[in-house]
Amino acid sequence: MMQKKVTFQNNEHDMAGILFFPDDFDETKQYAAFPVASPAGAVKEQIATNYGSRLAKYGFIALVFDTSHQGESGGNPRQLEAPYERVEDIKCAIDYLTTLPYVDNERIGQFGVCAGAGYSMHTAMTDRRIKAVAVASMSDPASWIRDGFDGKMPVDAQLALLEEASNQRTREANGADPIYGTFVPEEVTDGMPNTLEEAHEYYRTARGQHPRSTNQVSMMSIDKMTDFSTFLFADRYLTQPILMIAGTNADTLRFSEDLLKKAASKNKELFTIEGATHVDLYDKPEYVDQAVAKAATFFKENL
Repeated sequence: MMQKKVTFQNNEHDMAGILFFPDDFDETKQYAAFPVASPAGAVKEQIATNYGSRLAKYGFIALVFDTSHQGESGGNPRQLEAPYERVEDIKCAIDYLTTLPYVDNERIGQFGVCAGAGYSMHTAMTDRRIKAVAVASMSDPASWIRDGFDGKMPVDAQLALLEEASNQRTREANGADPIYGTFVPEEVTDGMPNTLEEAHEYYRTARGQHPRSTNQVSMMSIDKMTDFSTFLFADRYLTQPILMIAGTNADTLRFSEDLLKKAASKNKELFTIEGATHVDLYDKPEYVDQAVAKAATFFKENL
């Protein structure tokens, strides 16, 4: 597998990425290409590489990258999850792809997983360079923070979180140390939703753990997540061909089902993988290979 470490810009800071090339890559030719957007808290060497490296074998150029404020990419404060910056990350990744002589600028797509899938759909609404979007295990990251994992967080609890985040901003402005929450639980407890239990197994054990995936999220992320509406204008602007891939046993399947109904696209599909959970589509070959094959067919037809 031919790959190359690259650096590109997002405004004032560097973005760290890896380009994956087809096995028969010829720099005198032009290829369809797409960024691969990671789940929240993941680094490029994890889920994005699982997909980017496989998709490249189907004849595409895939760019995986660390999101702003995380991994080897720049941006302060560290461990910030800022939705509009995640969207800008994708746009800057596309900017970079357009500078490569072996990328066909008329055949640029977008791929994402989990939170990165939601951000991918949001980006496509306003970045018309994106000709097609495929995603796996899509979630609405802002909804998880705003409404809770089960979508039932009371408004009073949401306001209390915002109050604490606002107070922490004042404390940090006056020299206090940052406060971090966790993306996934450090321990499994009784009654925990299946996705969170499996996310712990992936991110916090040898199965998928990476030293730069710290499982920290800055308290300063809360207000930025709360007022972000991932799919707000999908019925108006999400007109490109879209493919959503989800496991039949995924807690997050509802996000794909809802967007399937809402999106303006006339070429839209929800492809389900029997027996798979949300996190199964991160790394288990029996599920990931199905997702990649489906996405590759979709991109070949639409890019």
